Amino acid sequence: MATMVGTQKDLLSLLNQLLELDYDAIEAYKAAIERLHDTTDKERLTSFMRDHERHVKELGDVIVGMGTSPATGPDLKRVLTKGKVILGGLVGDRTVLLAMKTNENDTNTAYERAVSRNDLPPNLRALLERSLTDERRHRAWLAQRLEVLNTAAHP
Repeated sequence: MATMVGTQKDLLSLLNQLLELDYDAIEAYKAAIERLHDTTDKERLTSFMRDHERHVKELGDVIVGMGTSPATGPDLKRVLTKGKVILGGLVGDRTVLLAMKTNENDTNTAYERAVSRNDLPPNLRALLERSLTDERRHRAWLAQRLEVLNTAAHP
């Protein structure tokens, strides 16, 4: 399911939607980490989860600075994201990582849309660009790891 985050016209709504998406990603990472068997993959996903936790803090600070209260958790879509990981856990590490790559596709899309806006103050643009760099790194690692696992499964 493709995300609509990043299409909001109102900047404050966009930031809160990004915040909720990062909360959602944290939940998905927790579920994935619990279900993975490979210790190295668990460590890598834990570091990615920490990036999402940093995004939550940074976005929350910006929203507070705009004079409003930030979202305090994921929206209802969290069931879908976490659900993909829970179901993936039934058939092994490869499927869990594939679910996480799908989730990272959504976060990449959302941050790409956000960065493309013309109404961002320079400090906010820099913050969103750093977050997008994190998201791209997460997705690239997941894609590379899945390629390795696919090659190992089908030599």
